[in-house]
Amino acid sequence: MAQDQYLLGLGIADITGPVVETNMMGYASLAQTDSGLHMRQRARAFIVGEPDVEANRVLFINADIAMGDTGVRRAILAELATKYGTLYTAQNFGLSSTHQHSGVGGYLENLLPQITSLGFVNETFGAIVQGVVLAVDRAHESLQLGSLSLGNTSVIGGNINRSPTAYLANPAAERAMYVDQGGDQDKFMSLLSFGSRGFLSWFPVHGTSIYENNTLVSSDNKGMAAYLYESSIDPNAMPGNGNQTFVAGFAQANVGDTSPNTLGAFCESPGEPYDGLPCQANTSTCGGTVEDCHGRGPGFTLDSYGFHSNEMIAQIQVDAAQSLMNSTLSPVTGTVRSVHVYLDMANHSFILNGTTVQTCPAAMGFSFAGGTTDGPGSFDFVQGDNSTTQNPFWDIVKSFITPIPSAAQVACQAPKPILLNTGFADFPYPWSPSTVDIQMFKIGNLVICLIPGELTTMSGRRLRAAVRAQLISSGIIDNSAYVVISGPANTYAHYVATFEEYAVQRYEGASTIFGPYTLDAYIDKYTSLVPFLADTPPGTPASDAAPPELTSSAISLQTAVIFDAAPIGKSFGQVMTDVITTTAYQAGQTVFAIFVGANPRNNLRLEGTFLSVEQDVSGTWTPVRSDSHPSTLYQWTRVSTILGTSSVNISWTIESGTPAGTYRLQYFGDSKPLIGSISSFTGTSSSFTVA
Repeated sequence: MAQDQYLLGLGIADITGPVVETNMMGYASLAQTDSGLHMRQRARAFIVGEPDVEANRVLFINADIAMGDTGVRRAILAELATKYGTLYTAQNFGLSSTHQHSGVGGYLENLLPQITSLGFVNETFGAIVQGVVLAVDRAHESLQLGSLSLGNTSVIGGNINRSPTAYLANPAAERAMYVDQGGDQDKFMSLLSFGSRGFLSWFPVHGTSIYENNTLVSSDNKGMAAYLYESSIDPNAMPGNGNQTFVAGFAQANVGDTSPNTLGAFCESPGEPYDGLPCQANTSTCGGTVEDCHGRGPGFTLDSYGFHSNEMIAQIQVDAAQSLMNSTLSPVTGTVRSVHVYLDMANHSFILNGTTVQTCPAAMGFSFAGGTTDGPGSFDFVQGDNSTTQNPFWDIVKSFITPIPSAAQVACQAPKPILLNTGFADFPYPWSPSTVDIQMFKIGNLVICLIPGELTTMSGRRLRAAVRAQLISSGIIDNSAYVVISGPANTYAHYVATFEEYAVQRYEGASTIFGPYTLDAYIDKYTSLVPFLADTPPGTPASDAAPPELTSSAISLQTAVIFDAAPIGKSFGQVMTDVITTTAYQAGQTVFAIFVGANPRNNLRLEGTFLSVEQDVSGTWTPVRSDSHPSTLYQWTRVSTILGTSSVNISWTIESGTPAGTYRLQYFGDSKPLIGSISSFTGTSSSFTVA
């Protein structure tokens, strides 16, 4: 049937968990415990439906989190069911992530990603669920008729391939097909325009612009891009306050081997002869170890945490999106459909080129522990080494962590040397997922493949091409068929390297947990489900059983806030170090004040703020900045655990073009007494002048 008008809804909401005393998710570094806030994390909801058939709609979530999760998805769907009945279900609801590495951790359901966060963090989990549901509510309430259009453009300088030697293992003839399309990384941004209301775009670049040494919660380059675009449309609106007129979605694509650290990887080894030189290519080492090999973003010389690089990579994506939104794009026409099944990837058999092959129970290779140039590992593990004696000590102790792999598992995962046999580790609950979500959305001639992992560049190309060919040969969409990859979504099942890249066993291959045929299994399953995107689907697709619920069994070692106290003779919110009042501040300078603080875990202040920059406008103090602006920082310091004291530093780097006038800083906190209930308070700096 012809369809050029759709029911469209867009919404945005806050999903920021505890911004202190909680491990961050992405780099899997025990040392990266958050200490404050740079920018809040958001969820952006996009609904597309047919006006005449209520059931024919899809709900896509683009969340500023590291990856989708089965438990989070299950909890969101339960909340939506109480509000909307069968309107939004496992079939038409997709939870995709920006794959950013500066957000709050502890929300994933399986054990392995919980290890560095000291287990499950219910506050993080709850904030994501609550915020996503609110974003859906806002999108649903905004439903109205509109048209869609689609296009793409080249993005220059936005990413590089961080495992180019693995990419070279792919067939030369295949690589030759993409020489003009970015070579070893995809250079296209695809964009679905909702007209004057917003857009949803896809471009592959890791959310690792902000480095591992950062401890301020943020949203990395895609969250920053969304902020920059939305604020250009609504310059006077507070970010993410629910009243924005425009929602900008910067979603993730086949991100696996991409990096925003576009200058390349270099040795940071003071005193060594290789200091400042490029890392060794295949192993990403400096002097034989990985610890000193670090990727550098385009603003590497401007700060040591990657904040300038983050904004640069974000702006590149913003510019690409703006060029598309200012262009005449191709109209989207056709029906809205969705398909979803569960697939148990442990020992999944299928036919490949006339031969029966299978996937394997999950396992992590030695090179997994070597990390990447975006976040190096430790313990002398290196990438690209298939030896089982990389670290003799680990050869001895690994069987005490996960079960010793059987001969069948070793053969199935070959040539991966198994470090962690996670598919057989289920104490106290499963370490890795076995069953994953397989899902596709059809919006006219656009098909979104929601992937439960990180596809490498070539893996994404193969899957896109196979699905597109199947759509056309099945007569479901004509030659205008356009396929995008989105993920990691719904479940986090780590990486998906090609068969050839897997053999090289760099980080991406070592983290392809279901064995060398993982990608082929996904291609087989996604293409087999294409008929269910037809205008008249052939019934209901077969599905494996849903994965077991694990959240209720989750272990948490994070201690609760015991109490807060102000130093003797002082009160919560009292200014300890005030702003400068004797001379005027100029653009580019940073104004700050330090207050007697309390633990921000007492109140996440979702949809609110821990700070405010206020301007005196005709005698009325008017908020002009919040903790959602990149120019402000909220930094919390524990002064004494025994005494329960802490301090908060509120700072604002004054942007160019800031109106001259009188301003002040405000701090909003919540204190917990040893006995009694939590109460809120406000701290206010002296007024200061901006010239």
